[in-house]
Amino acid sequence: MLTSFFNKSKPLNLSVIILLLCVFYFGANFTSWEEGFDLLELFQKIGVLLLLVLSLLVLNFIAKKNELTKRSAYKTLLFALFCISFSSVLKNESVIISNLCVLFAMRRIISLKSHKFIQKKIFDATFWISIATLYHFWSALFFLIVFFAILNFASNFKNWLVPIVAFAAVVSLTICFHLVAYDQFYTFSDWYQESNFDFSRYGDLKLLIPLSVILALLIWTLFQFFSTIQKASINRRPVLGMIFFSLLVAAGVALFSPTKNGAELIFFFVPLSIISSNYFDGKSDKILKEIILATLLIMPFVVAFFV
Repeated sequence: MLTSFFNKSKPLNLSVIILLLCVFYFGANFTSWEEGFDLLELFQKIGVLLLLVLSLLVLNFIAKKNELTKRSAYKTLLFALFCISFSSVLKNESVIISNLCVLFAMRRIISLKSHKFIQKKIFDATFWISIATLYHFWSALFFLIVFFAILNFASNFKNWLVPIVAFAAVVSLTICFHLVAYDQFYTFSDWYQESNFDFSRYGDLKLLIPLSVILALLIWTLFQFFSTIQKASINRRPVLGMIFFSLLVAAGVALFSPTKNGAELIFFFVPLSIISSNYFDGKSDKILKEIILATLLIMPFVVAFFV
């Protein structure tokens, strides 16, 4: 049974998930190598793959340490399945790097609940999100989560000024790097990416099928997640609320992104994986969970080989 295999987080589970991610990653990028490739490009692709695997491991670490889910492999499995269902995600280096930076930021933001080293954590989180915006401008919307966390865990006047300092630090470093490396200023026009609201590509079956399944999963599991928030302890409730808020922010990032080819949805996958994992961790609807999990496992193969 699929749910029995992924019900616990073990090295074997994680190895299978990483292997699945690697197979689809190389499959998605192989088409660009048919006319030959150089060694530098190969190492670049492998480097991006390692960053994607690191994203999966960071997600697993955040969820375990902060008890966002039970100790199962569902969140890592779901994140991997969502990614491999969209070949555009696997081919887009910028969104993979940006999403990893956002994950690093989320790790620091959630740890604010301990009320220790508050200003350092706020600085680190803002710093990582600022770096993420260099690769995908609209990930700047995740700054809202930093302020949401300050409001919930550290609503002190000085703490509200820390994000400004962190952002200014990244701006200064970026300008200095461009002056040294390219002998030119890094301007707002270099940073800004104009939004695109043309969703016509979502009508393509390669996007429509996984997107429809994922949205159906979100609707189905979101009610369970709200119930989990209501039953959670007072200390845990704001953290779970932050996961839901990050889902809304990720939807905003996808909405304003300059491309509408599916790659912009990667920011949506992390909170959705956590929310959906809470549903699979429950004890009820075992047969239905098997059907849903089987559908999710089959989905990337159908999209890759039959659409």
